[in-house]
Amino acid sequence: MNNFDQDLRDLVRDMFETMDAAPGVGLAAPQIGVPLRVFVYDWDAEDGSAQRGVIINPVLETSEIPFGEPDWENESEGCLSVPGERFPIKRADTATVKGVDLEQNPVEISATGWFARIFQHEFDHLNGTLYVDRLVEPHKTDSHNAISEHGWGKPGLSWLPGKDNLEG
Repeated sequence: MNNFDQDLRDLVRDMFETMDAAPGVGLAAPQIGVPLRVFVYDWDAEDGSAQRGVIINPVLETSEIPFGEPDWENESEGCLSVPGERFPIKRADTATVKGVDLEQNPVEISATGWFARIFQHEFDHLNGTLYVDRLVEPHKTDSHNAISEHGWGKPGLSWLPGKDNLEG
């Protein structure tokens, strides 16, 4: 991305507002129909520190994804693109994201645990992947059934952040 202008600032502001209203911990531009490599995040770390920011043109490096069955209690994710659903998914325990902020300053953040999970989840969106695309059975089938039941991916069905019901 080469256009670091007011339109980009407005987009990022809107993305933060949308993420906060949802509420969510991350939002990628493609989720709102904008084909840019931008995501915002907001995570309160275990130590109480707030981690909030924007990454533009990110590159992601991760540790290996552990083998085994994902744990429902500790590894379940949700997504604003598949609202109201949660499924367990294995992710790398550590992630480092590099990119730039709105002032084009370099950003490099190393994360572990859920913060690392957020970066992996949002980075996937930039590549056209939803977390449900990465699920293993039987969770993959369960997610497809839930998506079909709700009618996601069909024209005319929308969801607004902060609303519990669907509008079509």
